[in-house]
Amino acid sequence: MDLHGAECLAQGDDKTFRFQVLVSLMLSSQTKDAVTSAAMKRLQEFGLEVDKILETSEEKLAELLYGVGFYNRKAKYLKETAAILRSRYDGDIPTTLEELMELPGVGSKMAKLVMMIGWKQVVGISADTHVHRIANRLGWVQSKNPLETEKQLEEWMPREYWKDVNLLLVGLGQQVCLPQNPKVCQLLSSLLNL
Repeated sequence: MDLHGAECLAQGDDKTFRFQVLVSLMLSSQTKDAVTSAAMKRLQEFGLEVDKILETSEEKLAELLYGVGFYNRKAKYLKETAAILRSRYDGDIPTTLEELMELPGVGSKMAKLVMMIGWKQVVGISADTHVHRIANRLGWVQSKNPLETEKQLEEWMPREYWKDVNLLLVGLGQQVCLPQNPKVCQLLSSLLNL
């Protein structure tokens, strides 16, 4: 069970939940899940809502984010994002993939997850390093990077599985099929090809 995923870290009414999903995903990049979870808890205790972020200094945000990868940059992105959300979206998050990707520090992978968790809309497969590595090890794709992996998976995988593939393969990659130990993936691949 995933205790550190964005859907587990966010709380509050619908608008606040969506904002916290976005923030947790912004923080998770280049950061271990437990560190992201701890930072989210500190932010929530402080007050993790758009208006509270806008009235908080970037220095204070950086202090709350300490430990998260690139925490100073993410504090800046968080302030900028809160300002955009207040001025353009009435404090909510954008409703489209394209608009989400216009936010500071938000790329395709993150935006797809925000759409899935925050808006309950599956608009694509989100492939991180784990999904990329495991999909290649299983022979599902032959790709050089996560973006190619996303495209190749979306070409053949039925859409009803898109929602689950990220969660399943990320968990498998973090807990079982580690970068240094491909034997488990090789065994799994053999079983799937029976």
